[in-house]
Amino acid sequence: MPDNQTPGHQEPDQPGPDLSDPSSTTDRLPYSWLANHRETRSVIEHFGLNTKHRLGQNFLVNDAVIGGILDLAHLHDNDVVFEVGPGIGTLTVAMLARAGAVVSVEADHSLEPVLAETCARDSERFALIMGDALKVTPDQLTQAVTSLNIEGLDPRPRKLVSNLPYQVAATVILRSFETMHHLHRAVVMVQAEVADRIAATPGSRDYGAYTAKLNLYGRVVGRFEVGPENFAPAPHVDSAVVRIDRAPVAGPDGVPLSSHAVRETSQVIDAAFAQRRKTIRNSMAASGYPKEALDAAFAATGIDPRSRAETLSVEDFVWLAHALAETRGEDLGDVDAPDIVHDGMVIPGSASGLEAFDA
Repeated sequence: MPDNQTPGHQEPDQPGPDLSDPSSTTDRLPYSWLANHRETRSVIEHFGLNTKHRLGQNFLVNDAVIGGILDLAHLHDNDVVFEVGPGIGTLTVAMLARAGAVVSVEADHSLEPVLAETCARDSERFALIMGDALKVTPDQLTQAVTSLNIEGLDPRPRKLVSNLPYQVAATVILRSFETMHHLHRAVVMVQAEVADRIAATPGSRDYGAYTAKLNLYGRVVGRFEVGPENFAPAPHVDSAVVRIDRAPVAGPDGVPLSSHAVRETSQVIDAAFAQRRKTIRNSMAASGYPKEALDAAFAATGIDPRSRAETLSVEDFVWLAHALAETRGEDLGDVDAPDIVHDGMVIPGSASGLEAFDA
């Protein structure tokens, strides 16, 4: 079956799996032997753990949620999966049974011996890095997988699949697409309001600078909701799982953006949203863009300078960035960027080394 027709591939407005009905997912149960109250409680008691809310630890106890995540991720034995915040390994053990390898980053050092035991069955394909996911580099992830010595497996992570710690979720997602050039899919559980920002469309209340920047890299192609009752302890917020597939935005010439063009577009987005109550012209002028250049760029693109940033699509921002560059005598298409590989296809000049943010 083609990848774009995988079971669980959902448009954002389509319903996800029925979490009260295990038969609503496509594979056999259980996906994870840890995804229930009894086993989770047993592990916590055995290791003397107390859940640490400062690290965003709420453990999944509904196996149907795991199944829904796996349906969206569509893992293969040649996939290297990057996971942030594995906790006790509830999602990890399910992915290890399907992927070529999993490299997880965990901040809580008390969980290292827990993961060594819960993931022991597939330890030869499991790499664990203890530390802050926002400080771990793509090279460190690749080196950790390389150390597993799995013959024939490209050690570079291709998919981010995680129940993300909510306080860093937005930043992790954007940073991963920005810096991990071979990453072509993210399937992540986040707070529902973060999912709303990720999937927002221009003109909506949740659309902002973060959404526009993320849209430079990918698009949301699936989502389902996850209520508090699916966790132990139950969080005080609703959650959602979203799938984002890399889909690099093209410039006016139809060619995927260079890293320089992505950087310039990101700066335009920041300036446009800096003062949301102002018109885009006034907000960008207050951020240092010359008014004469702005007027020329608005005229060239047909964008109304009286509009507000939240009404513009990512393509509008791309065209505006190119037009502003032309007022300086620059061609944003002239600067090369590293190639990326997307579903086996090399896409030139699409990567960026931008810093992540959570705005």
